[in-house]
This record gives sequence, C-alpha cells and structure tokens, in this order.
Amino acid sequence: QVQLVESGGGLVQAGGSLRLSCAASGRTLNYLAMGWFRQAPGMEREFVAAISRSGGYTDYADSVKGRFTISRDNTKNMAYLRMNSLKPEDTAVYYCAADSTLPWTAVPGKQFRYNYWGQGTQVTVSS
Repeated sequence: QVQLVESGGGLVQAGGSLRLSCAASGRTLNYLAMGWFRQAPGMEREFVAAISRSGGYTDYADSVKGRFTISRDNTKNMAYLRMNSLKPEDTAVYYCAADSTLPWTAVPGKQFRYNYWGQGTQVTVSS
C-alpha cells in the first residue's frame, strides 16, 4: 500500500555530516507522519526523531538532540534526517517509518507503532 525507501547512508569520519532521505510511494493517502529509527549490531532498535504530518512539530532522542534535524517536503512525499557532528556511536542501520492515521499536528510518540517501514540504510562513522 505504501512503500518507503531510504537513501543517503555511507561512511563518514567523526565530526562529519550526512543527510538521509526517505521517499514514500504508493497509496500515501494524505501526508504521512514520519519517524526515524536506528539499530546497531546486537542492539535493539531505538527511536531517533519524529515529525508530524504537517511538518511543523518534531521530537528527538536525547542522544541526537542539537545534532540531528528531521524535516519533510510534502510536495515530494519525502522526509529527511540531517545528521551533523556525527560520532562513532551513531553507527547503525537507519530506518524510516510512516503512519497516515495521526492528527495533522500530532508527533508520533517514541513507542508509537508505525504502519509502514523502509528497508534501512547503513551509516558508519569512523574514529
């Protein structure tokens, strides 16, 4: 029904920057609330950032607050995660997720169960 594809991952040195993209296609209905998650080897998937369907409200994990920025372009059905001041502990597979049921200005909570998930993109930060 809805397909999500992440891109923009790669290898960067500590202190560098990277921008991830998430493209939504298929039956998107209205604009989607979006979230970014990451999972390092041997660890559980953790919340990174979320944005409302309107794009006007956001939330971040404490570990990335001040360094990462989530945004969206509703005309293109795209969401982004700009990552600055990257650290080795940011190394993980990053996933985007989407939901079409939330109110226009509601930001998905950290434990929200999204309807749609992408395949993930690898981000590796070297020391």
